[in-house]
Amino acid sequence: MTAPIDSPVSRASVTAIFPAWTRRMAIGLVVLATTAGAYQVVPDPVNPNPQGKRPIEAVESVFLEDLTWMEVRDAMAAGKRTILVATGGVEQNGPYLATGKHNIILRGTTEAIARQLGNALVAPIVAFVPEGDFDPPSLHMKYPGTISLTEETYRALLKDICRSFQVTGFETIVLLGDSGGNQDGMKAVAEELTSLWGNKGPRVLYIPEYWDYPGLERWLADNGIVQTPEGLHDDFAITSQMLAVDPQSVRAAERQKAGLFKINGVDLAPVAKTAEWGRRIIQRRATQTVDAIRKALAK
Repeated sequence: MTAPIDSPVSRASVTAIFPAWTRRMAIGLVVLATTAGAYQVVPDPVNPNPQGKRPIEAVESVFLEDLTWMEVRDAMAAGKRTILVATGGVEQNGPYLATGKHNIILRGTTEAIARQLGNALVAPIVAFVPEGDFDPPSLHMKYPGTISLTEETYRALLKDICRSFQVTGFETIVLLGDSGGNQDGMKAVAEELTSLWGNKGPRVLYIPEYWDYPGLERWLADNGIVQTPEGLHDDFAITSQMLAVDPQSVRAAERQKAGLFKINGVDLAPVAKTAEWGRRIIQRRATQTVDAIRKALAK
């Protein structure tokens, strides 16, 4: 049995057999000789076997970023070949709501939509969208905390996201946005990619029915929630949805302490009751969106 290269025996052998000027080369040969028998092929961590067996049980989630690549692959193989690409934003939302208002709401609505569809996963929410000009600052860019994109960058981002899902084998890409400024870009990208890919690529659907706050406001009024605008970038529908997902995002505790737990003349207490309204709104929006998606697919 060959002694390890770091042992006194192997180093002495090398010194005795080889002249001084070849000792470095000889030691290298001994290393190769002593390790060859135990050599194993180590998988390339950047290029694992695409057909490799998943070693553990899959978690139950519709959110792409919560899944391993193997869990995504196996979910697609089981029929989940629709991907929801939702756009939110980071902007000023009045004194009570977190800047990620739309992204927080989308955590609730996209999950509800995916589960109602039954064959869909949810892409990471696109948090960066047009929010105003840079120079001079306009719209929400006049307020700290806002992050904006140019319309050109926004559309390029959406196209690259869609191309990623084309390459990895999704059959339907659904674009929906929780803010008014997001809509034109999504519509344009859906039309451009539909023209480009035709029947060779995934179907790209823009679903304007998701963003129907006027219809939602009428539904709330019919159900006894009548608002008087206060001039804030906030309302009952927005707050209740956020409350259902994350009470801290609407500063529920702080507002109650300050005696300001209301919006547009509607009392938000108790928290549990308003959060239940939020869940009802989320389910209503999900059902309306799923109906629109199925209609679009039937065309």
